[in-house]
Amino acid sequence: MKSARIALVTGANQGIGFALVEGMASRMGPDDVVLLTGRNAQRVADAAALVVKAPGTRSRVEGRVLDVTDAGAVAAMAAELHERHGGVDIVVSNASALLTPDRSQSEQADEFIDVANGGTHAMLRSFGPVLRPGGRLIVVASSLGTLGRLNPRLRPLFDGASLDEVERAVESWRAAIHAGTAGEQGWPHWLNVPSKVAQVAAVRAVAARRRKSDVPEGTLIAAVCPGLVDTPLSRPWFTDFSQARTPAQAAEVVLDLVLSERIDPALYGELVRFGSVLPWHDGTPPQEPDRLLAP
Repeated sequence: MKSARIALVTGANQGIGFALVEGMASRMGPDDVVLLTGRNAQRVADAAALVVKAPGTRSRVEGRVLDVTDAGAVAAMAAELHERHGGVDIVVSNASALLTPDRSQSEQADEFIDVANGGTHAMLRSFGPVLRPGGRLIVVASSLGTLGRLNPRLRPLFDGASLDEVERAVESWRAAIHAGTAGEQGWPHWLNVPSKVAQVAAVRAVAARRRKSDVPEGTLIAAVCPGLVDTPLSRPWFTDFSQARTPAQAAEVVLDLVLSERIDPALYGELVRFGSVLPWHDGTPPQEPDRLLAP
């Protein structure tokens, strides 16, 4: 008899995170458990109640408060799930902070980096060790996360880096932002670019260390780009949403990968978009969003 699966999604009280929980709850089995997590207790409770009441829900859904910027809280939840269930089967790290063009990037840097990067690092460190064989550990990222999006002189900071080295590079970038030297060092003005590169680099670092044992077991660690999604986070930065997906449509792309019984080994440790690998060294530094940035 197959044991119940345990799934967890961060940043799940709205947008693509909420859609991922809805999709898992409708596509997984009645004995499976889907944990909907977020920072705000009331929003988490309200979102979980909506999924529980949805007509298509089959799995058990539980709302849990989890602040991914609190590495201790992330580690505690991972330890709890390991003790109660023997580990987890699906983890989707999706938490993000709102970034707006009407405030300076330096003013928003700490919260944005703490959630997007500190949260990613904490999830990888704590949930990697409790991921069951054949499990899925996914970081929702972006096509902005390819190394080519950075100034060439910054690329060695992330190429082939360990997770510790990625963390140090992120903190060096943060320090440069607050010192007012980020631009002269070559960092993009738009926080989203180095943040996404660092997310993918963190995934690659963890995957490189685990690849030998994970791939034969069918375990997948990867970053996933769901494409342009029409949400409050993306609305300020883009003008053409004609090809954008709704959160539900974007979630389907991620769910098809997460819930697939067989995984192409070529996807392991990579940034995946619509089932294909986005080459790590591709891309060019984006320029257009700079026009929107507040001084």
